[in-house]
Amino acid sequence: MSMTRRRLLARAGALAVLGAAPALGPAAHASAAPTASTGPVRLELPRPTGPHPIGVTELHLVDHTRRGPWWAGEAASGSRELMVSIWYPADRTTAEDGPRAPYMRPGAAAVFAAGAAKILQVDQGAVDWAGFITHARTGVAPLSRGRRLPVVLYSPGMYNERTLDTTAVEELASRGYAVITIDPVHEAHAVEFPDGRVVEPAPGLAAIASGVDRSRAALEVRVADIPFVLDQLVVLARGGNPDAGKRPLPRGLGRALDLTRTGMFGHSLGGMTTAEAMHVDGRIRAGVNLDGPLGYDWTDPELLLPVARSGLDRPFLQMGAWLAVPSGRLPHTHEHSPSWQAMWHNSTGWKRDLWTEAAEHNSFTDYQTILPGLAERLTLPQGLPARMTGTVDPARFTTSRRAYLTAFFDQHLRGRHQPLLDGPSPLHPDVRFIG
Repeated sequence: MSMTRRRLLARAGALAVLGAAPALGPAAHASAAPTASTGPVRLELPRPTGPHPIGVTELHLVDHTRRGPWWAGEAASGSRELMVSIWYPADRTTAEDGPRAPYMRPGAAAVFAAGAAKILQVDQGAVDWAGFITHARTGVAPLSRGRRLPVVLYSPGMYNERTLDTTAVEELASRGYAVITIDPVHEAHAVEFPDGRVVEPAPGLAAIASGVDRSRAALEVRVADIPFVLDQLVVLARGGNPDAGKRPLPRGLGRALDLTRTGMFGHSLGGMTTAEAMHVDGRIRAGVNLDGPLGYDWTDPELLLPVARSGLDRPFLQMGAWLAVPSGRLPHTHEHSPSWQAMWHNSTGWKRDLWTEAAEHNSFTDYQTILPGLAERLTLPQGLPARMTGTVDPARFTTSRRAYLTAFFDQHLRGRHQPLLDGPSPLHPDVRFIG
């Protein structure tokens, strides 16, 4: 990995140390900057635009056939544990029955808040992270009337939590998808389990000196997690309860899942995970890579992922920002990225490559809206929002990103042709078609 790219990722990862950041966007708002009378800033997600209210439940999954990753120290002696959430369209008759779900559990929020105060250079109580809630409700029944839901998995960027793209996840759920968000335990900065344990990154991962080897180690664990999660969804769909504590699940949730229509998307390392998981598990019918390299190094053509060497025979969408090179930077597209170019030429399935000039690496996450939103109310380090999320209009690009994700899965999981994917749209002027 080039030093330039490493510095960019360090900046991106700096805020990621806090956990996944809540989002502001279209129709979102926050209170005024904290004062003695108004208290801390409280954030709210952009409202999803689909026709359905949303429910969410979580699962604590344990893979007794695998140990924790070798770099996890003492945790490597125990079985591999995961936390996942299932977001789904709710039955309108019960949609208001449950409480709104928090963005993250309180223990994870405490880790987030401590790091946020340092990175944002504000008082630790300036933002009420623990009080942040989503638009989804817990304990509510899924959409009824016998409708079965296509399933989409989500994997976040390296060191980040499964909450990092709740903006897109809620949008998909509001439009009739069951979305499964997966925490990379022992890698993510804070994962809280039902018993209150908060698991932070394993020191052994950070101790791996080579960035290439670190990415390889993290990716290997993540890719192995995906078939296990899919197997547990099969258990759920057949009427079982895969939760380790057998906590009650929303009635009818399993029957609502249509696992014959499964897709996946992810950001950065999560985009790599998406591509490589499709390579090893044919159950994933379509995937989206949000600005992730398809090699263990961003620019080295000798360090490609297996999937980039073989290509895919199923639909795959790539959305990129910028690629750092020794001479500066180039558009992160298949015209300039060696790994994206290999994937493009070796794939026989449907493919698209979209680029946004004014975006940055974290524009494809909730950071796109949280940082500009906070900058309006708090004094942040000079240039931090632009370095992280570029100069693209936050509300407009959030709308565009949601639109292209939804259109992609509508076309390839529901069989509904989407003209939006055929060429540039005046409704989304920031998005350029590269191929």
